[in-house]
Amino acid sequence: MFRLMTVDDSNIIHNKIARTVSCNQLFEVIAKAHNGEIALEYYKLHQPDLVTMDLTMPQVDGLECIRRIKEFDPNAKILVISALSDKATAIKSLKLGAKGFISKPFTEEDLLDALLKMIKKK
Repeated sequence: MFRLMTVDDSNIIHNKIARTVSCNQLFEVIAKAHNGEIALEYYKLHQPDLVTMDLTMPQVDGLECIRRIKEFDPNAKILVISALSDKATAIKSLKLGAKGFISKPFTEEDLLDALLKMIKKK
């Protein structure tokens, strides 16, 4: 089973991700962070296999959080889930080390497809 940490300032998104992956026996949500500062602490503590990352959050935003997580663990697998769906933002997150990007609103199928692609990437 792959251990997943969700990072988003919205409980609605945390709950949607948890509901979606709970139907699939491959993933288990082990941590939820509401900003990038907490996400970095939780990443170091729990060392999840996968991370879903919002970009627009208080204190430390998603792009900075991606940078810090990748500094700590260059092999981190981060899926960006953001309402900021412009190409420049997506490219910037991928250059910082994210492995995938999906836009909000997303379907359960979008999320599962993206997570499955990430676990197949080396």
